[in-house]
Amino acid sequence: MILGDIADRLRTGVENVTGTVSETFLEPVVRLGVTGLARSGKTVFITSLVANLTDRGRMPQLLAAADGRIEAAFLQPQPDDTLPRFDYEAHLGALTAPTPRWPDSTRAISELRLSFRVRPRGLLAGFQGARTVHLDIVDYPGEWLLDLGLLDKTYRQWSEETLARNAARPMAQDFIAMARAEDAGAELDEVRARALADSFTDTLNAARRAGYSDCTPGRFLLPGDLAGSPVLTFAPLPPLDAAPRRSLWREFERRFEAYKARVVKPFFRDHFARIDRQIVLVDALGAIHKGPQAVEDLRRTMADILGAFRPGRNAFLSQLLVGKRVEKILFAATKADHLHHRQHPRLAAIMAALTRDAAERARFAGAETQSMAIAALRATVEETRQHQGEALDCVRGTLLDTGRSAAFYPGELPEDPARLLSPAREGAERWLDGEYGIMSFAPAPLTLKPGEGPPHIRLDRAAQFLIGDRL
Repeated sequence: MILGDIADRLRTGVENVTGTVSETFLEPVVRLGVTGLARSGKTVFITSLVANLTDRGRMPQLLAAADGRIEAAFLQPQPDDTLPRFDYEAHLGALTAPTPRWPDSTRAISELRLSFRVRPRGLLAGFQGARTVHLDIVDYPGEWLLDLGLLDKTYRQWSEETLARNAARPMAQDFIAMARAEDAGAELDEVRARALADSFTDTLNAARRAGYSDCTPGRFLLPGDLAGSPVLTFAPLPPLDAAPRRSLWREFERRFEAYKARVVKPFFRDHFARIDRQIVLVDALGAIHKGPQAVEDLRRTMADILGAFRPGRNAFLSQLLVGKRVEKILFAATKADHLHHRQHPRLAAIMAALTRDAAERARFAGAETQSMAIAALRATVEETRQHQGEALDCVRGTLLDTGRSAAFYPGELPEDPARLLSPAREGAERWLDGEYGIMSFAPAPLTLKPGEGPPHIRLDRAAQFLIGDRL
């Protein structure tokens, strides 16, 4: 195992040397990772980002666009022939159709290359012509990112942590009873193993629907072509000392190690380790609506996610010697259009508080981090309504389930994020001083002028933070 790890590092190092030299002396490449947990809006974010970088009329905060230095932006064939292409055209078609709909969500890794022709600024502007900068956007499920934390755990450690974490969750009780009743020292019975794995998978899916974030292993939720394979046929079991050979415990332990070696490590080596800018999309409003336990679970998950990154600056020599590091990480609370703009700073402050510990570690390592409230595609308009003599700042949109237009007041987020995080840390079951609602809105029909991308909230600021310095 140690020799294999060394070989992986050497292979990655050689690839990084080749890529770094090529990018330095030829055409620079920015490799942007886009991830987020379920329902965070990854597909919509990428689609709207590409559309707004192609037609930049709504991107005043992207300085290269505001200065008129971007001469052209165009899609090119992606560099990785083995990865599926992000289906930008189909997703944009869904959002801009006469009856628009949300595109299908991310279920596997995909990639898209957007290339820019950019004029230099400052003293170089009079001596150099336009140069080409490539933006490689890598879309991958956040559940796969959480799996990177499994690499440092044994099957026993993972089992103990998973069973303890799920002990108080109602949706996990059937599986926990089943796991505790199992004789893990008995000889492997494949039918029983399949039943345990299926029950555990059902528990993970139910936990995700309930608003919990720490649902690993991620491929149990998004199995793809691995569905039904032995590498996804295991589950946590109560600790067992001196398990005999061919026992259920020993086989689950072997399959857990195979999952790390054949699923998690290739993802890290081939894709994740090559990213140098990252955005993590978070449905913070959804977690707040679910309650304090979902918020605390999200806070822990954000720390685990950032723990998977190698933050730092990508100086030329450091790339040659230690490989790429993630230079910039943006934590973006999505669906800001579900709130009146007056509450956006509060949502951004909550996002910053949720990621504070992890962000401080990244900054210490030399990476830049930022928290922001965004909406990649604005689906609502704002209005103020009178209710019982009080003015309420609402948003109006088309309800996803009924197709009717409705005004919605989600509740007042606290100015101090501790009002939410403290009850969450203390294990409160519900909010004592407020209720926070959430609605599902359909995308609004779009009428775009020439040169304009889809309407958004702060997508231009997000793009400036992530790639503005490279343009």
